[in-house]
Amino acid sequence: MSTDSKYYNAFNLIPEIGPARFKKICARFKNLSDAWKAGRQELLYAGLEEKICGTIINYRLKINPDAEWEKLLKEKISVITIKDQNYPKLLKEIPAPPAILYYRGDLSDFEFPLAVVGSRKVSSYGRQAVADLVSDLTRSGMTIVSGMALGVDTAAHEAALAAGGKTIAILASGLDNSNPSFGSRKKLADKIIPNGAIVSEFPIGMPALKQNFPIRNRIISGFSLGVLIVEAAEASGALITAKYALEHNREVFAVPGSVYWPNSAGTNNLIKAGAKMVTRFDDVLEELNLTKIKDYINNRSIVSSTPEEQVILSVLNSEPAHLDAIAKKSGFGAAKAASILMLMEMKGAVKNLGGGNYTILK
Repeated sequence: MSTDSKYYNAFNLIPEIGPARFKKICARFKNLSDAWKAGRQELLYAGLEEKICGTIINYRLKINPDAEWEKLLKEKISVITIKDQNYPKLLKEIPAPPAILYYRGDLSDFEFPLAVVGSRKVSSYGRQAVADLVSDLTRSGMTIVSGMALGVDTAAHEAALAAGGKTIAILASGLDNSNPSFGSRKKLADKIIPNGAIVSEFPIGMPALKQNFPIRNRIISGFSLGVLIVEAAEASGALITAKYALEHNREVFAVPGSVYWPNSAGTNNLIKAGAKMVTRFDDVLEELNLTKIKDYINNRSIVSSTPEEQVILSVLNSEPAHLDAIAKKSGFGAAKAASILMLMEMKGAVKNLGGGNYTILK
């Protein structure tokens, strides 16, 4: 946690201050504490619009950063900012990542994240598919990411927990206990927190507004190596997550369903459009080149290189190289290259410099 965290929280309480404007503020001011005290002209120099500068100045009269920080401490909510070293690496690589994340639980120790999302009105077939696939993926070493909504999301979290794994829930509301949007799911949240984390970019007091869900869905995708859709109607919000996954160069997976069941129309269409069809957990591991992750997790001392790792090594040198360039030169897709690099980092063959940049370790 940076010393500026309470000012990140304070700025996040101001309407219309999102990732793009946070980026401008951070580029202009070395510390957000300085930005909080800045006058109108200094804010204009940061590239902010006149109206937004006025909004910031007006809200500063109403917001006490120290008092708001105390509210977080009272709720036992932790904060991580985009300048913190332990900010989620995959999330940092997406366009306009959130400048601040609120969480309960532990974000420091999760690996090989896979998003599993789908319909709130899940069928018995869909529920069984989630239970079987997630159980096997969890036992193989993957961390399950979802949105803690009813239906597929809840089934995914519960299956991961039942298999003894970690799971991360991304919410569309604040994480305060008094928040009705959070409180209604508190029973599941209390199970998740000791075995993962619940996360939001929204400050305490924020209800789960309709417009928050697409924003939340981009974080679900950003946290993950790929997105698995299990049952989704043609207008399902899960398809928004799939859209973000494509924009983020993540793999998209879909479980096929009955042509007579409306909630399978979205997943069946995804498969027709090129998503990887999943009928067994190995389909996911093979596509992400993660068939041996359990061995890697159990034995971090493995040093031998696979043929694919040799290809990656051949395009790297001591100079930083971005994931996109590595993917292009190696001939692998971005998601596959990212998964190979993650394993190589665990083995001490490469170093992740942040921002999607890697260098070889000699």
